[in-house]
Amino acid sequence: MNTAIEKFLIEHAASKPVSFHMPGHKGSRIYRENGYAEFLDMIMDCDITEIPGADNLFQAEGIIAETMKKYEHLYGAKKSYLLVNGSSVGLIAAILSTVKPGRKIIVARNCHKSIFNAIALGSIEPVYVYPDIDREYGILGEVTAESIRKQLEENPEADAVIVPSPNYYGICSDIEAIAKVVHRHGKILITDQAHGAHLSSFAKHCGQRGFPKCAEQSGADIVINSIHKTLASFTQSAVLNVCTDSVELNVLEDKLQSLESSSPSYPMMASLDINAELLEEKGEELINRWAENIDWFYQKAAGIDGLRIMNTEKLDRTKINIDMSAYGIDGNQLEEQLMEKNIFVELITGNIVMCMTGIGNVRADYEKLLDALKEIAEKNSLFETEVPEHPEVLVKILDRQKIPTEKIYIELDQAAGRVSAAQLIPYPPGIPIACPGEVLDEEIITYVKARRAAKEKVIGLGEDGKIAVGP
Repeated sequence: MNTAIEKFLIEHAASKPVSFHMPGHKGSRIYRENGYAEFLDMIMDCDITEIPGADNLFQAEGIIAETMKKYEHLYGAKKSYLLVNGSSVGLIAAILSTVKPGRKIIVARNCHKSIFNAIALGSIEPVYVYPDIDREYGILGEVTAESIRKQLEENPEADAVIVPSPNYYGICSDIEAIAKVVHRHGKILITDQAHGAHLSSFAKHCGQRGFPKCAEQSGADIVINSIHKTLASFTQSAVLNVCTDSVELNVLEDKLQSLESSSPSYPMMASLDINAELLEEKGEELINRWAENIDWFYQKAAGIDGLRIMNTEKLDRTKINIDMSAYGIDGNQLEEQLMEKNIFVELITGNIVMCMTGIGNVRADYEKLLDALKEIAEKNSLFETEVPEHPEVLVKILDRQKIPTEKIYIELDQAAGRVSAAQLIPYPPGIPIACPGEVLDEEIITYVKARRAAKEKVIGLGEDGKIAVGP
C-alpha cells in the first residue's frame, strides 16, 4: 500500500513532468549522468547521525569542514556555512547576529517572510525601503542605493541593511552601489541571494553573458544562497557566505547552532557536497549548457507573435517571465494550459508566469516549453485592442503603529482600519503585503479576498478565514 504523499510523488515522477520550478536539479538525471547513482540508490542507508568520522555541523573539523572549504573557493568567501533549514535559517541568524535587540534594521519591503520573522524574534524595529515597481509588467523591481542612503541618514541607529537580489522574478538590485552606501555609514549589508546561487558560476564560466554580478563579488558582508533553488542540491539545503571581516563569526555561529536542527540531514549535506564537486569539476560544461539553452529559448520565443518575455538589463535571465495577455490569457490560465502539457511552473503573478530554470534542465525541456507556447498561440487569437490589466502584486505604504502584544481573531470583512497582529503573505512569492503593526485598509482586504477567490494561498488567515489583529 502507498501512503498519500508517497503515492502522489511516485505518480508525479512517473508521468515524466517538465520542471520549471525549484529545485534546480530537476530530478535524478544530473546525479546519475555524472557518477552519483550509487548515492541515490543507497540514500536511506546514508541517513545517519554524528557517528565517528561523520564530523559535526556545529563544530566542523572533518568532512563537513572540507565541503565548507569548497564553497569558500566557489564563492570567494572568507567563511561558508552549510544550512539544512533552508536559506530562511541563514537569514534569521544573519539578522540576529548583526542587529541588537531594540535596534533598527533597514529592510527592503519585498523581503521574504523569514526576514520579518527574524525581526519579531529579535525585538528589532524595521525601517522599510520600498522597491521600484516595473510598470510594464506590474511586478516589484530593484531596490535603489539612493533609497537605502536616505533611510540610513534618517536612521543612524540602524545596525544593518538587508536586500533581496535577485528577487523572485530575477530582477537584481545594484548591490555594489548599495554596499558602498552601507559601508560609508559603517553598517552591515546582508544580501538575500536565495534566488541567485548560480550567479557566481555564470560569472566564472560565461563572462557574465549578460547576467548580473553576484553579491559576493559586489561588496556584501553576508550572502545567503538557496543552493537547492537553481543548482543541484536537495530541497532545504543552502549556504551562508561571510565575505568581509566586519562579521563576528562567533556570534553568527552561536545563532546558527541555536536555530538549526540538532539532527542535520546527512543526505542533504551530501547533496551540497555533490553540488560543490559538480561545479568544481564540471561547472564549465554544465553552466555553459545552461546559458546556451537560455539564449536559445529567448531567441526562439521572440518569434512567437504576441508573446512577451521580460528581458531587462538587470534581469537574471534564468527566470523566464512569460506574458500571453495579448491572447486574452492571464497567468492562471496559462499555468493551467501548460500543466495540461505536463509542464509545471514556479510562480504566477497577474498576467505573468515565471518559469524557474535550473542546472538540471536540458534542451528538451526548453523545446517542450517552446512548442507548448507556440501551440497555445496558434489556438488563440490576438486581441486587436489593449487587453484589460489583471490584478497583480500589491505593494503600498501602510500606516504603522506598535506591534500588538495581544491579539484577537476577527472576520476579514471587519479588519479594515485595524492593526495587523500577523503577517499576511500571498505564497508564492512569500512577500508579506501586511506586517504586524501595519494598519490594514480596504485595498488590502479586497486584494486578499481576490487571491483566496482565485484559490491562491494567503498565509496568515486561519482555517476559518479570520485574521489576527490588535484588540
